[in-house]
Amino acid sequence: MADNHTKEVRSMNMSHIRSTNSKPEETVRKYLFSKGLRYRKNVRTLPGKPDIVLPKYKTVVFVNGCFWHKHDCGRFVMPASNTEYWSKKISGNIERDKTNRLQLEELGWRVLVIWECQLKRKVANKNLKDLYVSIIK
Repeated sequence: MADNHTKEVRSMNMSHIRSTNSKPEETVRKYLFSKGLRYRKNVRTLPGKPDIVLPKYKTVVFVNGCFWHKHDCGRFVMPASNTEYWSKKISGNIERDKTNRLQLEELGWRVLVIWECQLKRKVANKNLKDLYVSIIK
C-alpha cells in the first residue's frame, strides 16, 4: 500500500506530532483531576519520563499511541514506505518501553498503560473509570 501523501507532506505531518501534552494525555489527566487525583507530568528523573506520576499511590501512567508503541488493536499499520526505518523505530520503542517498565518496577513503582484506542468516545468512560480504580487500589 503506497503512502497517500508526498514525502514533503508526510514529513510535515510527522513533525507536528507532539511527544507531550497530546490530546489522549490531556483526556486522561482531566479525568483523573476531576476525580480528585493530583499528579505530576513527565517526570524526567524517572525512567521513561512517565506521562502521569501519582506519588501518593506510587503509580505511573503511560498514555501510549497505538502506532508508536505497536498496539495489537488493529489501528497499527506498518507504513509501506521506508519500512526498514519504521520497523527499527517501532521495535526500538517497544524495547525501550519494556526496559523502562522493569526499571520503574524495580524502583517500587506500579506501572499502568492506557492506549490511545481505549480513549475513543464509545469506550473512554469505562476505560478511564477502570484506570481510576486501578490507581486507587
